[in-house]
Amino acid sequence: MELFLVVVVLLFFLAITDLVVGVSNDAVNFLNSAIGSKVANRNTIMIVASIGIIIGATFASGMMEVARKGIFNPQFFTFSEVMFIFLAVMLTDIILLDLFNTFGLPTSTTVSIVFELLGASVAMAVIKVMGNGEGLSAVSQYINSASALKIILGIFLSVGVAFTVGALVQYITRILFTFDYKKNIKGVGIIWSGISLAAIFYFLLIKGLKGASFVPASFIAFTANNTFLLLLISAVFMTVVSFILHTAKVNILRIVVLAGTFSLAMAFAGNDLVNFIGVPLAGFESYNAWSATQESPDTFLMTALAAKYPAQTYMLVIAGIIMVVTLWLSRKAQSVTETEVNLGRQSEGLERFSSNALARVVVRFGNQVGMVMGRSLPESWQKKVRKAFAPINDVDGKNEDDDPPAFDLIRASVNLTVASILIAIATSLKLPLSTTYVSFMVAMGTSLSDRAWGRDSAVYRVSGVLNVIGGWFLTAFSAFSVAGIFAYLLHSFEGYAVVGLLILAMLFIINTFRYHRKTEKKKVKIVEARKRKNMISADEMIQTTRDSVAETLSAIREGYDLTMEGLKKEDIGFLQKASRSMQQLQESNEAFRYTFYGAIRRIQEEMGEGSRIYLMAYDLEQDIVKSANFIVDAAYQHVNDLLLPLTENQIQELKDISVKEGTYLQQASDMLRTNDYTLKGELMDNKNPIFDQIEIMLTNQSQSIKKASLSARNSILFIGILLETKELIAVTSRFVKLFHSVKNELTKDNPWVLFSERGQ
Repeated sequence: MELFLVVVVLLFFLAITDLVVGVSNDAVNFLNSAIGSKVANRNTIMIVASIGIIIGATFASGMMEVARKGIFNPQFFTFSEVMFIFLAVMLTDIILLDLFNTFGLPTSTTVSIVFELLGASVAMAVIKVMGNGEGLSAVSQYINSASALKIILGIFLSVGVAFTVGALVQYITRILFTFDYKKNIKGVGIIWSGISLAAIFYFLLIKGLKGASFVPASFIAFTANNTFLLLLISAVFMTVVSFILHTAKVNILRIVVLAGTFSLAMAFAGNDLVNFIGVPLAGFESYNAWSATQESPDTFLMTALAAKYPAQTYMLVIAGIIMVVTLWLSRKAQSVTETEVNLGRQSEGLERFSSNALARVVVRFGNQVGMVMGRSLPESWQKKVRKAFAPINDVDGKNEDDDPPAFDLIRASVNLTVASILIAIATSLKLPLSTTYVSFMVAMGTSLSDRAWGRDSAVYRVSGVLNVIGGWFLTAFSAFSVAGIFAYLLHSFEGYAVVGLLILAMLFIINTFRYHRKTEKKKVKIVEARKRKNMISADEMIQTTRDSVAETLSAIREGYDLTMEGLKKEDIGFLQKASRSMQQLQESNEAFRYTFYGAIRRIQEEMGEGSRIYLMAYDLEQDIVKSANFIVDAAYQHVNDLLLPLTENQIQELKDISVKEGTYLQQASDMLRTNDYTLKGELMDNKNPIFDQIEIMLTNQSQSIKKASLSARNSILFIGILLETKELIAVTSRFVKLFHSVKNELTKDNPWVLFSERGQ
């Protein structure tokens, strides 16, 4: 009995943890449109969403039976088997959701819980039928196949439907409003707001109140049977309200977006709360039913779970409070929201996701379809479309906002309205779906239709969407597999497995927390660097850039020394330190790269001189970092692959060059830090002797290759290091020349002449 009491306590502890990781993931469903459009300040958006969550949580009691009997038939499982299923599900859910949150990828908590319950119950059913000597075909009686299949099909079919409907509605809406939507807000805007608010209101009735135990069934039936009438009445009423608000100088689109945020937050808490606490509550009910008897946990069948048992209101309120606190404090929730907002933003810029082959195929096919459709449409219609989709920035000639919204209020209202309508329709038809999938795919469909995915960004945005969708399928497979494995381990090893899996989950969460915190610190550095570059004067920009280059040279010198030591001793530890040093350099260089786009845009403005120097330094820094990385990576790969070590002669020659290279880079770094170039002539004189020595070493190596006295891989490594060392010295000298010229104001005549010195 003590073991199962511990399991019940663990389930409630895991419920709190699951609420935290679950909200971190699902917050994107109701926050992305409001935050992306900057409909209000973040605190206001969070307050609206928090109220929706608290209210929605109190309506969730009627949904809890999904965890008890929606996936498996509890009457065929004993108490001990059910408890191990529930514990396996909760441990798997926490690990998977936390993993996705760490990488900022939105996934479906509904899919997670469904496939975890399915995987754990199937594993337990297989154990039972094998133990009873039955065939595997008997497993089907343990699983609620019809319900599980319906849920799965509804979830995955919603992906294509949501994307298509979102794209179509956004296309029509943009033609009606154009990007200069404020001109049309009085006429079509009032009607649109009325329809949107009516749809959101109906969504609250159908989706938000469905799970409330205190709402009469007759009222739910009335709303379902009088859909058209309710929509018509509410549309007329909301249109009148929109007109009154517009007359009072209230931005009615802001009202639509905030109302949509509230309704989705309320529906999330009301319907998705079961994903987080449904299993622990079912475990608690199971324990109460079993403890009231004197039967063995291995023989007591859980027929009690087949009955309805609404959750206590106080438990729902506590869960709602935990969700609200998480919403405000979770950094991972912000990461997941940023992913969706960035994939749908209207502006160009640097992309988070790299391109892949499938994305290129999709974009190429889309371009061809677009060209065919474009040729088939009348010129008058094409002209109308071009005018409607002309961004305001193009019309006005420039963008006055340094930090514009990711998209406007029109797209935000479409995102929320379409998602609300689709979820409400599916709920009224009793078709289960994932709010995450619907919300995300609607947002991606509206982004595509709104031409946010231009030629310079489409392949990266499509790659991001494909990565997220691929993660969804991975969620289903992983949830099924891992929960099944955990259930088997718990059934086989009981208490030992409970302790072991709990420790595993804790270690996993601690490591992902550390990784995410490190990633966030890097983002902060990048954002601060970007703001600094955007705000400082030309002289400050040059000084900041010079200091950054000096740090880069010092880091390369240290990494180079570690690499040579690692090659000499064949010690992978030194090379790993060098690799970490280069990684930090890459992170610093990434901050440099993130300011590149902003610097280009300012070349023609008041900071033109500083931006030009910045761009030249950027170009040179790319070269030197590339060379340094090549040296470290090549040496690391050579030693890690256990290849033949370099000869004593090669090691000695590299050591000699290493000393001269380190001295050269350090002298240059000191000059840049102090902005004192008194010893510049001496530094330049030292360059050619180093080059001459490298040439002699290359010649000797060539002769050794002809004599076949050295292995091919040794020769390739040795020659590669020498060539890249020469490039390090050459680029370093160009850095010194560049900033010396800046100090003497020589760059005003022809600052680009320094680029002709490559290879010298």
